[in-house]
Amino acid sequence: MERLDLDAIKTMTTRFPPLRAKRAGASPEIAFAIGESTLGMVLVARGPIGVRAILIGDDADELMLDLAGRFPAARLLRDEAGLRQDLARIIRFIGNPGAGIDLPLDMSRGTLFQRRVWDELRNIPIGATISYGALARRIGKPAAVRAVANACAANAIALGIPCHRVVHDDGTLSGYRWGVERKRALLESEIASREIKA
Repeated sequence: MERLDLDAIKTMTTRFPPLRAKRAGASPEIAFAIGESTLGMVLVARGPIGVRAILIGDDADELMLDLAGRFPAARLLRDEAGLRQDLARIIRFIGNPGAGIDLPLDMSRGTLFQRRVWDELRNIPIGATISYGALARRIGKPAAVRAVANACAANAIALGIPCHRVVHDDGTLSGYRWGVERKRALLESEIASREIKA
């Protein structure tokens, strides 16, 4: 395993709050690996409970900076061999959504409200979409449309928590942390996968 050198990152400002260690002085360890997919580079990060992040982008260095910004108190360890199967499942899902991902997720970093939104997102079938308003109603908070959108934006586990399935009320695609074109490609692939099964 290779430890990520974060010296250059320490001065970086970030919009993500620091992760607090359970014990004073303890730094949680997060192992990560990076691979290539049809959507670009994919980073998977795992702690002892499960997957903490699935990030998608164009550049491996940017993905590592994103991970470091999300988990500034963690010891980040590059472990391609240890996460080979996780990465393979994610890349397989991108190419064939019908295969599913089936990975344990660690959503503990989210607030109670965020976790409610994320849990509901995981109930949306492959190839289906839901509006922000409908998602807010499903969790019993119909007036919290903006908060639901913010919970989707805070999601660090792309694909595992399928925020790409959330659209505007009129069905048009809205923002996606990893790019609207990736969102479109994911939805088209999922719809095609669903039609093949039918």
